[in-house]
Amino acid sequence: MKTKKNPLYTSVTSILLATASTLAQPVLASSIQGFTDADERAITIYKSPSCGCCQSWVEYLEANGFKTKIVNTNSLYEIKQKHSVPREMASCHTALINGLVIEGHVPASDILAYLENPQFNIIGLSVPGMIQGSPGMETGKKEEYQVIAFSANGQQSVFREYKDY
Repeated sequence: MKTKKNPLYTSVTSILLATASTLAQPVLASSIQGFTDADERAITIYKSPSCGCCQSWVEYLEANGFKTKIVNTNSLYEIKQKHSVPREMASCHTALINGLVIEGHVPASDILAYLENPQFNIIGLSVPGMIQGSPGMETGKKEEYQVIAFSANGQQSVFREYKDY
């Protein structure tokens, strides 16, 4: 006895099988770039090709277990705008890690601490300006500084302070 397959059943089955195979092996933009979402230490850094302190911060992150991807650009202003970095939070480079914006010479321990315990509405951490003594800016002089958490609506709060470090 030969049975006829319902065309609707066949179409639904095909869609479900196609969806299941897509879900089984997702293609993520991050994995295309060599990173996986499971790697919480994968960070993309946008910096000027000629900035030495930015390169020092990259090396500092790598020494602290981060997997870095460098994007040299002369369009940092556009990158900061695209990721809602407030003007007063700006520094010499902008980085992205797991949906978080890192602006400037933020210590590796603060990045990890934030990722372990994210705060509602916070889109980024910043060390505004070029603070002597912050990671990548080790010149022998140590200035006090703060790591600032900021939200897309402009709110800011102190995440951590460095006074006697």
